Amino acid sequence: MDVKGEVAGLLLAAGGGRRLGGRPKALLPYAGHPLVEHAAGALKDGGCATVHVVLGAAADEVRAAARLPGCVLVDNPLWPEGMGSSLRAGLASLSAAEHRPAAVVIALVDQPGVGAAAVARVIAAARATDDLLSALVSAAYGERRGHPVLVGAARWAGVAGSAGEDRGARTYLREHAGQTLLVDCSDVADPADIDTPADLRLLTAAAPRATKR
Repeated sequence: MDVKGEVAGLLLAAGGGRRLGGRPKALLPYAGHPLVEHAAGALKDGGCATVHVVLGAAADEVRAAARLPGCVLVDNPLWPEGMGSSLRAGLASLSAAEHRPAAVVIALVDQPGVGAAAVARVIAAARATDDLLSALVSAAYGERRGHPVLVGAARWAGVAGSAGEDRGARTYLREHAGQTLLVDCSDVADPADIDTPADLRLLTAAAPRATKR
């Protein structure tokens, strides 16, 4: 059953941090807490009613170390195949929910500079279209599309079908560029992600503090 007007969050947090020497990104320390807590909190504080968190690398350790009350934890045994498998697992979890939301905001765990303000702005833009079920809204930074991305439930099957390896929703968004509403978030968020040891500086850079939960 679709819940009219409800927006959920989907956090992709399964990566093993191959270029970080095998340090799972979900467990990286941020403001005294695992990074996954900050990312899930940003979705909640930005207006997501529920948050589904896809886990993969070190899933048991993440469950033990992170406080994620109220979140739906989704295990993705295929996480080594890339982000596409996690996106499919998350969308499948949302689709199977007893009260299926009308739309979902997709976020990545390795972007500590993307907080609740960007999530809220994307959701507000989608609500303004008066058609959440078919909405397709993406944050933009300059001329570049980025996260978070809101996808209406009517589009989930198409997004899942186009997701593969590390592409995530990129292929679907490119194919539906004319239907995608871009919302500038460059004044409230930094889309830089953590891929290499040099990027670990982002964890201590000026960014929204993690919400204690």
